[in-house]
Amino acid sequence: MKARRLTLMAMLTAIALTIFMIEAQIPALVPIPGIKLGLANIVTVFAVFALGPKDAAAILFVRIFLGAVFAGNFSTILYSGAGGLCAIAITIGLRRVLTVKQLWVAGSLSAIGHSLGQMGVAIAVTGTPAIAAYLPVMVLCSVITGFFTGLCAQLLLNRGNDIWKTFLK
Repeated sequence: MKARRLTLMAMLTAIALTIFMIEAQIPALVPIPGIKLGLANIVTVFAVFALGPKDAAAILFVRIFLGAVFAGNFSTILYSGAGGLCAIAITIGLRRVLTVKQLWVAGSLSAIGHSLGQMGVAIAVTGTPAIAAYLPVMVLCSVITGFFTGLCAQLLLNRGNDIWKTFLK
């Protein structure tokens, strides 16, 4: 692996982790448990399209692990891991059909996937399938927040194209 690429991956991991930690300190914007902006997903969507699936997955899972370590809450590995796995799988699949001008679609659909993954873990952990009734609210919020994060990733990728080419030579 080239040093520039590894450096970019390390920077993106640090950025995603910093965003995650800052967002964890922000009070909930809506009085619904578990709903947050998911701003670290900007880095994930960006990385899938700029670096490719393997590097993006590495960035995501290192961020999830370190986020759990720094937050001191290891149960987040289950929820974030399942949500992240679903989200990145969707984003990787969409990479084949979307252009860099459609990352907002990837953001929204990956956010829905994240919610589905987290709901699956919540049902498995609690043994309460009835909490799936909460899923429509989660999906609606996911579409809105995912649109925002996907749009941010799209702007980052499209406006900084020359900068990213420098790192990826």
